[in-house]
Amino acid sequence: MRFKVAALHFAVIVFSLIFSTVAQARTINLVGFGDSLMAGYQLPPGDGFPEKLQAALKARGIDVSITNAGVSGDTTTGGLARIDWSIPDGTDGVILELGANDALRGIPPEQSEKNLDQMISRLKERGIAVLLAGMMAPPNMGADYAERFNPIYQKLAEKHGVELYPFFLDGVVLDADLKLDDGMHPNARGVDVMVEKMEPAVTKFVETISSVKK
Repeated sequence: MRFKVAALHFAVIVFSLIFSTVAQARTINLVGFGDSLMAGYQLPPGDGFPEKLQAALKARGIDVSITNAGVSGDTTTGGLARIDWSIPDGTDGVILELGANDALRGIPPEQSEKNLDQMISRLKERGIAVLLAGMMAPPNMGADYAERFNPIYQKLAEKHGVELYPFFLDGVVLDADLKLDDGMHPNARGVDVMVEKMEPAVTKFVETISSVKK
């Protein structure tokens, strides 16, 4: 009898260990949700930010799948209109990158903030974690516009308690060699720089998701 009980206990322990290992190995599903900067404007297939970020994370042994849900020309208004159907069920986290086109078009920052606020709220209601990628207004929009636009990402991150990567184009925006001829979008080398700079923040984001999902 004791042998049977011991064998049963052993089987339970082994099953628990196997289940725990499988659970820990579950792929984390992310979506890169944004505009042309996320979509990979004029870049060959595989050279977009989500694709290169996924490759970089996998090279470090991080089991992650990143879907590219970038739409060239998208504004925060457009993003809000498609946020529900563009983010599939089963998504663990979203890298939310929008606002650059709002600034280029001079859309009131208050409207951009309101749209981003609603997008974050909708994702959180679905139990989806958010990593907010910040933007900065272009210099030609003037100091007053920048003072109203630039702080909205920090404000939203604090309000919703989500992770913030301060500036999506960090390391690229001032280097012409890392941009396409239009002087706005990153080329393949520029995307590499963006991935290298943002990878630590995304790694932390994935680790946070993994600890919650266990």
